[in-house]
Amino acid sequence: MLRLAAALLFLAAPALVQAQAPDTLKKIRDAKTVAIAYRTDALPFSYAGQDKQPAGYTVDLCKRVAASLEQQLNMSLQVKWVPATSQNRLDLVRSGKADMECGSTTATLSRMETVDFSSPVFVDTTGLLVNKATGATSLTGLAGKKIAVVTGTTNQKALDGAIKKALISTTVVPVKNRDEGITALTSGSVDAFAGDKILLLGLAAKVGDPSKYELLDDDLAFEPYALVLPHGDAAFRLAVNRALSQIYQSKAIEEVFKRAFGPDITPTPGLLIMYALNSYPE
Repeated sequence: MLRLAAALLFLAAPALVQAQAPDTLKKIRDAKTVAIAYRTDALPFSYAGQDKQPAGYTVDLCKRVAASLEQQLNMSLQVKWVPATSQNRLDLVRSGKADMECGSTTATLSRMETVDFSSPVFVDTTGLLVNKATGATSLTGLAGKKIAVVTGTTNQKALDGAIKKALISTTVVPVKNRDEGITALTSGSVDAFAGDKILLLGLAAKVGDPSKYELLDDDLAFEPYALVLPHGDAAFRLAVNRALSQIYQSKAIEEVFKRAFGPDITPTPGLLIMYALNSYPE
């Protein structure tokens, strides 16, 4: 009898797992709303604009993803914007408070244990914004100096790994967010700030005297950005990737890029390849 019960439980296990998988499309259809978490401090990807409304490269992409979901579900949808930080962005999706997260989140294997990711939406590297007074032209020039980095990010892992590889001694100063990192740099309490290069370029424009700071050439790690999605929901991931594929194959991606980075900035060859590789046929 016990053997029979165990066998039945074993046979039923796949169905139980399937039953526990999220059905985000049904949730969106029933609520007629898609909840999108967005970073408020990740200029130029996701931030609160002058009118306090969500803006940026990834936000614009997600607005178009929402429009595609309307077409795929054949219904009108409202977008509920949920402010997020680097600390709670994944938890918002895990808990169901957001159906996706649109910011500057790097897809990693460890994060894939608890959340899923869309096709890539951007590629970048971890870099260093330094005070020119240090005289540093590379990471090794920051030996004995203080480097700020947002705690719990892939940038922190990249910085720690690069420091060990370079065999130098530095003081890593954890900060809560990018604004705190820039404040530490401009106040002189740290000598450099580590982060995604494109974000550092955006932050450099916010300092009092940009001529005092420069972005080093060092690429500490590769950062593939993607939209954070609920774990195990293959149907929703397909719907989002279908939307991204449609965007990448149209002129829409050019409009999104230029609006975020300016008319004089062009996508890197690597980014163009990324768009092409994730433009799937139906």
